[in-house]
Amino acid sequence: MEFVIEQGKQPHHEECSTLILPALSIGNVGQLAVDLLVSSMKAERIGYLDDPFVLPCVGNDAYGPIPDGDLALPLEAYELSSSRLNLLQQRSPVVKGRTVEFAENLANFAAASGKEHVVLLSSLDFGKWKKIDMSSGLQIHYLSSINPDGRDDHCEQLGWKRLQEYNPAQRCWKYLSTLAEGNTMLESNLPFEDELEDEDYYPSLPFAALFSCLKAKGLMVTCLLCYCSEGDNIQDAFQLAEAACRLLGLNPSTFPGNRDGGWVIPFSWQTVYGPPPDMSIF
Repeated sequence: MEFVIEQGKQPHHEECSTLILPALSIGNVGQLAVDLLVSSMKAERIGYLDDPFVLPCVGNDAYGPIPDGDLALPLEAYELSSSRLNLLQQRSPVVKGRTVEFAENLANFAAASGKEHVVLLSSLDFGKWKKIDMSSGLQIHYLSSINPDGRDDHCEQLGWKRLQEYNPAQRCWKYLSTLAEGNTMLESNLPFEDELEDEDYYPSLPFAALFSCLKAKGLMVTCLLCYCSEGDNIQDAFQLAEAACRLLGLNPSTFPGNRDGGWVIPFSWQTVYGPPPDMSIF
């Protein structure tokens, strides 16, 4: 994985010890949340990452109101040095079957650039949620590298629930951990995709590979997760973005881009579900 600095920019990697990034999943909630944070923070794009396992893509600027030709790329790095924070936006998926290799590359980059804490934002399939409790409204689930069982007292104090399905002794979680630690002498005893059982769902997701590889590098990792379905997931994106701020002790009302204490909606969200309808025909 190669980091390419944008012309005229001077990154402050050594000053930014925290990294926020999405892990692609159902509804693209993690990506939407990162877009919301970048837009509201007025974070500066400082460059992009080039990785052979991420599919190429290109698009117009996601944040500017005028299409001025400032292109968006698959892996973009943003910086908010005042909060010692980097953000990474991923706009295209990983090549099928190369999720672990991508996670290893990203973990190597994060460790080499001096990151101490990585926050992963992702979503889970609502259809897999077995113990549904909506008494307190939308819920955040978390997974932390601080303790072997994934528990984090700080997250508990914030009222979030640990991902109960996390079991480091389960075959797929154990396999990911062993791979992340560099053991290539493994027996190929994992099931094929069409043989996955319910307990294999969570470790099969991108956030699990990233969590395992980052943890293996000795970094503190916090996964913030929400259950959702495909459709309009904007509310879920707000939920994850707000959770990231609470975790890191940030106040969204003080972000440089915020107007009147509210979030700044990314310009690209105007067409996130397709272009506006043509009303001239009516």
